[in-house]
Amino acid sequence: MKIIKSSPLLAMLIGFIIIAAAISTISVEGRKHHVKRIKPKHSRHSKDTPTGSPAPAPYPSTHDGVFDILSFGAKGDGISDDSKALIGAWKAACRVAGGKVEIPAGKEFMVKAVTLQGPCKEETVVQIEGTLVAPTKIGSWPKSSLFQWLNFKWVSHVTIQGSGTLDARGYNWWNLDNYQTQALRFYSSGNVMVRDISIVNSPLCHLKFDDSDGVKINNITISSPENSPNTDGIHLQNTRNVEIQHSNIACGDDCVSIQTGSSNVHIHHISCGPGHGISIGSLGKDETVACVSDIIVEDISIQNTLAGVRIKTWQGGLGVVKNLTFSNIQVTDVQVPIVIDQYYCDKSKCKNQTSAVSISDVKYNNIVGSFTAQPVRIACSNNVPCMDVDLMDIRLRPSGGIRGLQTHQQQHALCWNSYGKTQGPLVPSSIGYCLKKSNIDGYYPKRFIASSHEKLCPL
Repeated sequence: MKIIKSSPLLAMLIGFIIIAAAISTISVEGRKHHVKRIKPKHSRHSKDTPTGSPAPAPYPSTHDGVFDILSFGAKGDGISDDSKALIGAWKAACRVAGGKVEIPAGKEFMVKAVTLQGPCKEETVVQIEGTLVAPTKIGSWPKSSLFQWLNFKWVSHVTIQGSGTLDARGYNWWNLDNYQTQALRFYSSGNVMVRDISIVNSPLCHLKFDDSDGVKINNITISSPENSPNTDGIHLQNTRNVEIQHSNIACGDDCVSIQTGSSNVHIHHISCGPGHGISIGSLGKDETVACVSDIIVEDISIQNTLAGVRIKTWQGGLGVVKNLTFSNIQVTDVQVPIVIDQYYCDKSKCKNQTSAVSISDVKYNNIVGSFTAQPVRIACSNNVPCMDVDLMDIRLRPSGGIRGLQTHQQQHALCWNSYGKTQGPLVPSSIGYCLKKSNIDGYYPKRFIASSHEKLCPL
């Protein structure tokens, strides 16, 4: 009887429980739908990632400040175009203090011509552990790229480093004329470090600096075939305060080429060859003004090259080359180890002109080894002679493979209109008679001609 009497109360209690459960369920579902509604707001960052990138966040990072290009959609299969992924990772790293672009090992990333632009927030690092390859088809290079493959522009405090390789795959370019394709280029940049990486098979120059200040290159490898045309290793143009050290350069042209506007350059502990040696110039082409000063090249090994250490200028040029030192250089099977050529011409015939870039204060000290054509060739302008050229401790002998076949001219140094001093030991002995003494009549009046050129160069 008690159970029957209390049944209305029990029914009411059960009803309240059912209603409360229903309200709770509705509240939970409402919260679920609310979360779904706010998720699309994150899509406002999608414009900062490369088109088609699966990256879920605007700046994906493996840890603080490190941006792996795989997180930006790179495939790393050597076939897919990973250009946008590289640009995306660069932009992300450039925006943060101490940002780093990571190019991981064990993969090959095909990248078309790109410009990675600054300025960045603070120091930025590009860590190359894998391989970057250029497209093989020449038509893949747009004219808007100015035929620069990896072009860094307006960057400061940037380091390119790692055990990886930049393969510009330039072999399809080497049979063409009139192209200007560089592999790795820095334009209007400062405080740049390039170290440890390898750069191979550039269509033209492997590593180029234009209008830059503060460059350090350490422990890099540059390699292209001996017969690849115009494949300079390192090219400096209007660039100051440079150190190049502990590197191996083998190419089809100059291992290091120093052009107008460059000063305070120190090159040491370099292995060069094959190639054309280490060159100042060519300078003064088409009657232009050239200015180069304060260059030190020392502790160098040069083998199987066209020249050893060389200065080359065009007739008709103006300006000044001064204060150069070449010392402690070992040459092996080099055609002409010491060259000053003020009649440089890359054609079968060039127009004779009287003006010339002035060359002065050039010191050669402890240049030793073997040559295959001639030990010394110094050919200076009739009107603007080379002045204060020193030849000290020069010991150069014919290579073993040509001993006994040397002509009289090949055995002797050739010097024309150059003034300075010599100091033994000197081998061959003809080097001792190569330079005119500075007290010869007419020397000081011609110095005035050279000094007038200095006004053209704010060195």
